[in-house]
Amino acid sequence: MIDTIKLYMEYSIMGVLAFMSFLTLWFTLERYFFLSKVKIEEFKKKGELENTLTNNLTTISTIASNAPYIGLFGTVCGIMITFYKISESSNFDTSSVMLGLALALKATAFGILVAIFATIVYNGLARKVEVLMTKWEDLNEN
Repeated sequence: MIDTIKLYMEYSIMGVLAFMSFLTLWFTLERYFFLSKVKIEEFKKKGELENTLTNNLTTISTIASNAPYIGLFGTVCGIMITFYKISESSNFDTSSVMLGLALALKATAFGILVAIFATIVYNGLARKVEVLMTKWEDLNEN
């Protein structure tokens, strides 16, 4: 029973993190291509331009902020399951405990990788938005 819970927990945590990675990649590509082709001179109002340029950046930022916590949740669940398995077995096997803990920690590692990627992408796109906003302000000074 506990092995089934462990399997579902592992797949669900890794699935959520993989989905977050996919969303980050999707929104990154969408924003990159949009920002490289946008014509800022067509916008009359600064707020309209800013809203258009920053679309989907909040999602990337949210993923960057929350991916480590989802990974940590997976690790905590894996450690709890490992301790539960230790308590129900009569003989203590160090190698199985270490294997259980190592497998639990992979969720945190994957969550950190997702967060690092999303943070780098967010910062790069935010800088591009800042440059475009400055160019628009320079165009509209006259």
